[in-house]
Amino acid sequence: MPGSDSDISFRDVRLRYGAVPALRGVSFDIRAGRLTALLGRNGAGKTSAVRLALGLRRPDAGSVRILGGTPGSLAARRRVAAVLQETALPETLRVRELLRLFSAYHAQPRPFDDLVAFSGLADCLGQRYGRLSGGQKRRLQVALALAGDPRILLLDEPTTGLDVDARRAVWDGIRALVAEGKTILLTTHYLEEADQLADHVLVLDKGRLRFSGSPAEMKSRAAGGRIRCRSALDRAALTALPAVTALSGDGALWELTSTAPETTLRALLAADPGLGALSVERASLERAFLDLTSSADAGDAA
Repeated sequence: MPGSDSDISFRDVRLRYGAVPALRGVSFDIRAGRLTALLGRNGAGKTSAVRLALGLRRPDAGSVRILGGTPGSLAARRRVAAVLQETALPETLRVRELLRLFSAYHAQPRPFDDLVAFSGLADCLGQRYGRLSGGQKRRLQVALALAGDPRILLLDEPTTGLDVDARRAVWDGIRALVAEGKTILLTTHYLEEADQLADHVLVLDKGRLRFSGSPAEMKSRAAGGRIRCRSALDRAALTALPAVTALSGDGALWELTSTAPETTLRALLAADPGLGALSVERASLERAFLDLTSSADAGDAA
């Protein structure tokens, strides 16, 4: 049974597009008031999961529940909003006009001034939509999705194609929504984005759920880390250190890959007290993602 604090639940969900399976028996919960990042390669099933949660598709088998009801029902639509990858808005309408228009769709819209503040476009209210930058358009699209003050917000690749500054502006807006208590499901290809924003991470690969847990738990499953240093030890001595699986460098600066970097580092410091230029890179979310999906590939091929 879904948890009482779950706003979205998938139970053994299966979906096909013709002969191609998109989701293969997927089960997970999206807990209330948290940001859950849904990760996966192209074709992993992320967008299919979003479409099911919105009621734009029905599962071939299994069940999808949102706020205890049916996705796409009137009750759900009143409390759920989405920003999809492809969002078409009239190019000639001005920012003010779009905000007023979307607010008019709702009986109890979010205050207009709140939407303007969230969009960051107070100085551009008279600007036509088609003249906005990519980052401004994305912030406005999210603001429009908030017009009905939804409880749940589904964001499908919200920062794709944005530059660094625009991406971080969108991140700040998303953090503010989580602080308000909104439930957010975010699909993204950017592993740093998930690491920065998510309370919980789901990894889909070839329509199967490969991981469910916090970013820290996901990173703990990755294979070790990397140690960079300047050392008087030679290649043979460094390779012989415990837990070292790979070594690169030219003698001036070495990089050691280790399955247990703390163990390797202790041995390295004992063998070379004059060690210099030391840095340790812990396992990243990207490394964990690659390990998860690579092991899945190996399992599928077996």
